[in-house]
Amino acid sequence: MGFHLNAIATALIALFGTFYPLCDASRDASFDENYNVTWGNHHVSFRHQRREVQLLLDKSTGAGFASKAFYASGFFKMKIKTPGNKDSAGIITAFYLFLNTTVHDEMDFEFLGDSPGKPIILQTNEYINGFGGKEQRFVLWFDPSADFHYYKFLWNQHQVVFYVDEIPIRVYKNKKTEGLKFPSNTMQLIVSLWDGSNWASRSKVNYSNGPFLAHFEDFSMDECVSPPNHPKADCYSQKYWWNNEKYWQLNSQQLKAYEDTKKKYMVYDYCSDKVRYHTPPIECNG
Repeated sequence: MGFHLNAIATALIALFGTFYPLCDASRDASFDENYNVTWGNHHVSFRHQRREVQLLLDKSTGAGFASKAFYASGFFKMKIKTPGNKDSAGIITAFYLFLNTTVHDEMDFEFLGDSPGKPIILQTNEYINGFGGKEQRFVLWFDPSADFHYYKFLWNQHQVVFYVDEIPIRVYKNKKTEGLKFPSNTMQLIVSLWDGSNWASRSKVNYSNGPFLAHFEDFSMDECVSPPNHPKADCYSQKYWWNNEKYWQLNSQQLKAYEDTKKKYMVYDYCSDKVRYHTPPIECNG
């Protein structure tokens, strides 16, 4: 399984782009329109009229930034290039939706660095009303440190879809009628670069190979802003394109792209972990 985009992945992108165009009309927003630096200020640098951000990790600290607002639905994206050093063991690059006040809701993209010769793993995870442990991990069909790629969330009252570029890699359906918890509060977007030694891999970060830089572009989003802990019902209105009926589920072509991607590139799925879950969680059943 190589890093390079192969013919199958190219076909999936072409298919998905044809049948599921995402209406993200706003493009190329500058950082300051939607985000603030939240920690590690001296490890944050800007390029191209603040349309690219670099986060630096060294022995002293990492860095991070977060959205100025909280949201109750929307389409959120970020172009990311992870640290490119050959030895990225212990380094975590993260882009996620997050709330941890009265409840803990979270939807994660987490890049788990590793030792030379081992691929960077993309882990997705979810916390719903305080319950996590829903990890899925992928070895991507490209090297995420070699160039920018899009990582996206589409969130409406029917589903949350995770994308890599135009390919859906994870779908979390709203099955409240079956007793499944679904995000019902506001969340904030957070980006960070940090030392996850002894969590992301068995090795500690080797700072002699640093400093380590992660790169981020495209800070635009299509969003419904809502006060923290007080989601507006209006955020489910079909006046927002992502709430339109065609985004309530994947169609047959999209579903095939999704299933093919999981089959070829997923290396861990909590739904199949019988040690952790003797009975698969509700969301794993179809």
